[in-house]
Amino acid sequence: MKRLYIFLLVAVGLISCAKQQGDTLVLREATISSFPYHEGSVRIEKHQSVTDVAEWPGLKVVETYYVNLGAPVTVLGYRAQEHQVAATDTVLWTLQPSSTINRLDWVVPIKAGFQNDNYLGMNNSDYGGGIPVLDIWSREQGLAIGLFEPELHDISMPVQWTSTEQHVSMALSYTYPDPVLLQTGDTLKTFRTFEYQHTGDYFNALRMFAEYMSEKLGMQLPASEPEAFQPVWCAWGYERTFTIDEVVGTLDKVQELGFTWVDIDDGYQIAEGDWDTNERFPGGDKDMRRLTDEVHKRGMKAKLWWAPLAADPGTQCLKEHPEMMLLTANQTPEYITWWDSYYLSPVNPATKAYTQDLVHRFLDTWGFDGLKIDGQHLNCCLPDWNEASGLDYPQQSQEQLPSFFQAIYDTARALKPSAVVQICPCGCAVNYFLLPTFNQAVASDPMSSLQIRMKRKAYAAMAPQLAYYGDHIELSDGGDDYGTQIGIGAVIGTKFTYPKDNPNASASFLLTPEKEQLIRKWMAIYKEHNLSQGEYLNLYTWGYDYPEAHVIRQNDALYYAFYADEFDGEIELRGLDADKHYTAVEYTADEPKSYDIDGANPRLQVQFKRNLLLRVQ
Repeated sequence: MKRLYIFLLVAVGLISCAKQQGDTLVLREATISSFPYHEGSVRIEKHQSVTDVAEWPGLKVVETYYVNLGAPVTVLGYRAQEHQVAATDTVLWTLQPSSTINRLDWVVPIKAGFQNDNYLGMNNSDYGGGIPVLDIWSREQGLAIGLFEPELHDISMPVQWTSTEQHVSMALSYTYPDPVLLQTGDTLKTFRTFEYQHTGDYFNALRMFAEYMSEKLGMQLPASEPEAFQPVWCAWGYERTFTIDEVVGTLDKVQELGFTWVDIDDGYQIAEGDWDTNERFPGGDKDMRRLTDEVHKRGMKAKLWWAPLAADPGTQCLKEHPEMMLLTANQTPEYITWWDSYYLSPVNPATKAYTQDLVHRFLDTWGFDGLKIDGQHLNCCLPDWNEASGLDYPQQSQEQLPSFFQAIYDTARALKPSAVVQICPCGCAVNYFLLPTFNQAVASDPMSSLQIRMKRKAYAAMAPQLAYYGDHIELSDGGDDYGTQIGIGAVIGTKFTYPKDNPNASASFLLTPEKEQLIRKWMAIYKEHNLSQGEYLNLYTWGYDYPEAHVIRQNDALYYAFYADEFDGEIELRGLDADKHYTAVEYTADEPKSYDIDGANPRLQVQFKRNLLLRVQ
């Protein structure tokens, strides 16, 4: 029997993109495979519709199906939306929204030799999922491709630049979990795809995608309430062996410095999966309630760290409910390397009931006001072959994963209507379909200040009303880059210890007088200007505008943030009215300068290191 991999190459017109140096980029017209496909007794006929969408100029939605008019044939998979971008010696930029153990930047330059499959399934034991949008852009124009489907599918979105061919190729590629047998007369429908020609960078592609998914497919975008924008102190500075006395002993200083949220982190539990308190909390529920009462007594709120869907081998929960485990095709548990745990099936009825009981305990019995849901493993999972899960097919575990977190969110909000639920997919490009299931995004263990900023821009595009927590300041460049957190409109946070460290912790996060002075300065700025609730404006193109720039509109002012290691030159303040005059103030400087700005020529000669933050009114 003939085995076939169908290559569907969708044509696009020629697009010229002027490059900074004057080079020309051309998105070359792709070749369309000859259909009907006819080889011997095999005959495949293609049917395709391409729809322009008036609400988003440049968007084409493509729906395709194939009919077998010949002998039976086995289909292994297909490629769609294959395009080639002429590159010559020009550097392009791309959104690479898949997840691997390397925790790479979401946005990177494409240079000779670049190659990435962008597989949205599980790439490592803990890492998978992402955003089904691939974008490549130059200074003048970009092309995004992806899927318009109501759930995550484990497609690949390969990008490759081979120096011998002098072009970048991009495509969508899907391999069926099991080969599909097409009998004579059978029809094979592929996923709904799109191509989107746009200006600017990945922000515009993600904004279009999110709006389309909301308006056409009914996927509601998240919105946060005021509590989610309040600054955070996390007890993780004391690490896993923290004590109640250490946390309570820090609370007065936390309150004094102006923090609203107290996050109790990893270390209170017996094990992943057994979420009862360990020997350092001998009073069990009473000890945890005493901790939250101490937080509430000071007018603050408490959030609890939790890694759902993980259960350590030998835990009581697995002894009582072994049917909760997600099983691979070999009937072995899926292993979570980071936690040394087994993955629980997100769609198993026993897992759901067990999880709901935990949410009630955390928020009702223990008195927490929110949840810090953590772990890269929660971003995706393998197909579940456990018969006890009752699935129609194993891949439903991936597709229905968001429903697990939606149930957590809905239960938490039912118990406490103002509950803040954060999902931290540590280092992962967030699984897009999880977005409706939380009301606080996070920079999720950033490797640099650059990652904090690029992730903020992505979340601002996809969910403009969602609070974005910049994570612990200690994870930023130098451990003190408040200029990044403030300038991009992130919620500020820290994990300082006070008055001393936990002696068992691996590093010191002690609150020194110098660190306290910085917190006091930036806390006052954060609360005065409230940029985390402002509107992010996409006025600069990532990768091409230097220095890197971000703009937040809040009340009657525009807040500009420029970033570079060191800069001496001219900047342009985009977005101003040409017929008005403005005053720009360095609102975070110890000795702020002010500038008069002509809206018709909004340029300034400036010098700065790390950042320049301006309030323009």
